[in-house]
Amino acid sequence: MSYYALVALINGIAATFLGLLIYFRRKKETASTGFTLFSLCVSFWSYSYFIWQISDSAENALFWSRMLMAGAIFVPVTYLHFVLGLLDRIGKNKRFLSFSYILFSIFFILNFTTPNFIETVRPELFFKFWPKPGIFYHIFLATWSIYMLYSIYLLFTDYKTSSSVKRAQIKYVLIGIAAALFGASTNYLLWYEIPIPPIGNILVLAYIGFTAYAILKHHLFNIKVIATEIFSVSISLILLINVILSKSFNDFAINLSLFLAISFFVVLLIRSVLKEVKSKEELAKITMQLQKAYEDLKVLDKAKSEFISMASHQLRTPLSAIKGYISMLVGGSYGRIPEKAKEKMKNVFESNERLIKIVNDLLDISKIEMGKMELEKEPTQIEDLLQSCYEEMKIGADKKGLRFVFEKPKYALPKIELDPLKFRQAILNLIDNAIRYTQTPKEGKLPTGQEGKIEMKVEKIGSAVRISIKDTGEGMTAEEQRAVFEGFTRGSAGIAHFVEGAGLGLYVAKKFLELHHAKIRVESAGKGKGSTFYVELPIK
Repeated sequence: MSYYALVALINGIAATFLGLLIYFRRKKETASTGFTLFSLCVSFWSYSYFIWQISDSAENALFWSRMLMAGAIFVPVTYLHFVLGLLDRIGKNKRFLSFSYILFSIFFILNFTTPNFIETVRPELFFKFWPKPGIFYHIFLATWSIYMLYSIYLLFTDYKTSSSVKRAQIKYVLIGIAAALFGASTNYLLWYEIPIPPIGNILVLAYIGFTAYAILKHHLFNIKVIATEIFSVSISLILLINVILSKSFNDFAINLSLFLAISFFVVLLIRSVLKEVKSKEELAKITMQLQKAYEDLKVLDKAKSEFISMASHQLRTPLSAIKGYISMLVGGSYGRIPEKAKEKMKNVFESNERLIKIVNDLLDISKIEMGKMELEKEPTQIEDLLQSCYEEMKIGADKKGLRFVFEKPKYALPKIELDPLKFRQAILNLIDNAIRYTQTPKEGKLPTGQEGKIEMKVEKIGSAVRISIKDTGEGMTAEEQRAVFEGFTRGSAGIAHFVEGAGLGLYVAKKFLELHHAKIRVESAGKGKGSTFYVELPIK
């Protein structure tokens, strides 16, 4: 068997296999129909080429050379059919496509009804029987070239405006057609007595392969199946050729047995790969769904932050007005009011203050989440800032009957670049949290002899400053420690002892500290055993 016959047989089997594979995998896609027709035409051309090459008479060689032309005649129109399907242009080009099929059908009829397409076969430099073209053949070859060039033009036109996936498909189709045109140029040289044999016919396999890859480009896992199947079928094909070329019965029996055994394992291999690919495709679908859900959540989260910001701005104005009017009423600006009424007005004032704090917290959160919170940093003596926090909050601690102490370092700490107002607010929130949830004998919540106590300490630890705020309060479970810094989250102690809270104080503190690249954590031995909050702020 000659090289050219073997190449033709391999091309035929590969084209048949890939054409049917694409059709049954993607039968609902218009591009698949065109590709399958195109592949079957190449297959018919290849099989006829193979038989022509092994023909032992001029009569048989002439017949099979005309048969191979029957396959080649419909290659350009079926390829155009595939390209129009790939580019979603069949709807607008139905009439032109129908005309093209009629045109090439005329060439098909001429091929079998007149010797003016292929006149005869004769000995050539490299072949025993080589066809001699007639006048209609030259017309056909010109038409064939025009149609292939038009298909390439359509691909180039859509490449510039297509999506990334479609562009990748077109790229591989163009690579395939480039390989095919190079191969075809060597196939037709001898027809015009140029002494170069059709050595490029092997590139037809690359042509089919790249085009099949393009169709499956947006299903990349399927490429693994294609590669496995092509490799496996190639092995089986080589073994089958050995069976066909067996020179004795013993060789035939051995080769046939080996072919059947390998084919059995090939089937098992392909099935296992298909199973693996199916699992990966399902995983890929789930991943894509999760990605889409994540993107949707990001949009919703942004909308939530914008809504909170807008609502908080709208609430702050009337709350500030209420605060001002209540202050004037309690201060006697509108005349003397009864003590009972004054007491109730003070309660309203405190409730309004809590609302203002919640609104301010919401505004701060929305600014941070939208990336609009700006820090105004300046060199700050951290122990002086903590001293001011201590003095401000000690009044509330004393009023509640708590012992509140602040342990300063023996030596001055280095100044740190930070936003004093925002960092101060974070520390105040931590101290306020300790005061709220630490009980006292005065409230009747602790046995006689015990005291509610809060200790604040600052010290230099390596290249950071560590602030600790320890209380003898309600303490936390392990689950509460994990969730305490989340927004709108409150421990059981908070729900039991401070029903007005919104669970935003620690969340806001954490966000402000993160803006300063500070770390915050909490430790607690359990319920009723107090808590200690630690803040570690890098010095540089």
